Amino acid sequence: MSDAATHATADAAPSDAALFAAYALPERAVPRLRVNFVSSLDGAVTLGGRSGALGTPDDQRLMTVLRTLADVIVVGAGTVRAEGYGGLRLPAESVAWRRARGLSDQPPLAVVSASLGLDPAHPFFSEAVVRPLVLTHAAAPAERREALAEVAEVIDCGAASVEPATLVRALTERGMPQQLCEGGPHLFGELLTADLVDELCLSLSPVLVAGGAGRIAQGAAEAARRMRLLHALPAGDMLLLRYARAR
Repeated sequence: MSDAATHATADAAPSDAALFAAYALPERAVPRLRVNFVSSLDGAVTLGGRSGALGTPDDQRLMTVLRTLADVIVVGAGTVRAEGYGGLRLPAESVAWRRARGLSDQPPLAVVSASLGLDPAHPFFSEAVVRPLVLTHAAAPAERREALAEVAEVIDCGAASVEPATLVRALTERGMPQQLCEGGPHLFGELLTADLVDELCLSLSPVLVAGGAGRIAQGAAEAARRMRLLHALPAGDMLLLRYARAR
């Protein structure tokens, strides 16, 4: 195949319908923890301190599809601060897709925080379309818990620390078995250590970053956790990868 033909194929991006089909969940009743990240070609998880700087419009479309498919979106407190998370509002077509399948209009956002060092006035809470969740532990500071309880549902996921397995189970028991984690790397590392990750959706951004940016997973012990490729979709110069845990 000629270089011109190869580039023409790469320029084609999947439609929203194709993305919904490619990332469809096999069985909504079966709990599934899906993790979504973007990284550079050389493995950087951020550019200028933000992962959003690595994204493209096609990557953003995929994020909307993954959020539409999810029952809850889980994110670490550090990522909420670094990425400027505000209130999540899916577009009208996503709301229609969810209504047609008996889902709530908008999935709630859940932030994981052991210290509860979050400002109740942060846009994550003040701009929320549905009441957010705060996933913490029983020993978290009582005063901060009381303040956050005014703007969110505070859920204990462990006695003295946030236990990943308890977190996943707590959300599942509340009718949210399809869980989408959007990072950050330390939270991903904790989920990997507990062997709870069922899927990794990784967007490879067509840039080389170098510098000192970290990887998508941090803090987990080195181990070969085998994954199975489900698809590799070109979207312009970006590559959308979907892997499932090979258990």
